[in-house]
Amino acid sequence: MRFLILSQYFPPETGAPPIRLASMIRELLRLGHTVEVVTAMPNYPTGKIFPNYQQRFYQLDNWEGIPVHRVWMYAAKGAGIKRLLNYFSFTMTASFGLKKAQKPDYLFIESPPLFLGITGYLAAKLWKVPFIFNVADLWPDTISALGLMSEGLVLKLARRLEMWLYNKASYITVVTPSVQQILIDKKRVQANKILLLPNGVDTKLFGKFESKLTIDIPNKILILYAGTHGYAHGMEVVLQAAKLLIDTNVLFLCIGGGSDKQRIMKLSKDMELDNVIFWDSQPPEFIANLYNLAFAGIATFRDSPLLECTRPAKTLPILASGKPILFSGAGEGAKLVKDSQSGIVTAPGDYNGLAKSVRKLINHPEYATQLGLNGRKYAEQNLDWSIIVADWLKQLNMEEMRDL
Repeated sequence: MRFLILSQYFPPETGAPPIRLASMIRELLRLGHTVEVVTAMPNYPTGKIFPNYQQRFYQLDNWEGIPVHRVWMYAAKGAGIKRLLNYFSFTMTASFGLKKAQKPDYLFIESPPLFLGITGYLAAKLWKVPFIFNVADLWPDTISALGLMSEGLVLKLARRLEMWLYNKASYITVVTPSVQQILIDKKRVQANKILLLPNGVDTKLFGKFESKLTIDIPNKILILYAGTHGYAHGMEVVLQAAKLLIDTNVLFLCIGGGSDKQRIMKLSKDMELDNVIFWDSQPPEFIANLYNLAFAGIATFRDSPLLECTRPAKTLPILASGKPILFSGAGEGAKLVKDSQSGIVTAPGDYNGLAKSVRKLINHPEYATQLGLNGRKYAEQNLDWSIIVADWLKQLNMEEMRDL
């Protein structure tokens, strides 16, 4: 089959969507399918188009043997009107990239941004092919629940667009059973349109237990936070726990970008924390090597019912790397850690509990090691991309057969 992926984010950008799509595409290629990509000029997380792509409206790249059509968009970071312009500009220019691509058997649209679904729908209708709308985040509901946007005309229109896209999509893919149930129960989406495509992990990349990486952090117990620094992640809990652990050799290393990073860095400076450091985003290979040097990994979420239906992508490399997970949150993420017996779960925002969990791990290294081994085994058996993609294709084929 021929798949055309339409996504605003793609390598060499870092972050969950590019990493997820790259892994998914590699597996599709391994299974003998054909893949093409239409995306924006890379600019995340800096909000500036990368040097090799500046002052160009269109560029054709070859990424691991597949054609990638890149088009200009208004580069920006953070929230507000600039972010909306960022989304809307690519929604408009993406149509040029789609014209350069070959007609696919399936058009796969990555969301958010929600608006990109309009461009994808029009292209799919022109080509007369099914379009798959991938819901990585229940965008209108999430930003409303977190208070990132007040109720008004914009959210009202976004919700109408959301429902329109659900109705027009041939198939909708979701990352967790909880999101699937929300779409069925609250959004009234037909159950047979919804396919489960969870986040997976490259167990060949993560889990190489011999690291070639050396870093100048001597005599430190390294706890790694690798991923987006967004408002939804509530990273204050990491800083507050770090303050309670100043009497230990624990060092929290936070790697990644995101709309909330500058605020969190300033808060860390104001708290005068010398056991928390921040690095810029790094490629997966670097992160994989860094996990080999780490004692544990950490992932956090704010207290929100909508976030409970999300499984944080940053937990999966920790599992595959054979390291214990410190998870501050609830819902799907907490369930994953508990089901895999791979770490310690604390309630969202409970920095006292998080600090106590860190002490428990460093005081009982054998327990920490066993949690890591449990996580590695679970990842190999349930989360490898070969398993995830094969199951998704099976669901897709079953629905296609049912429609004949």
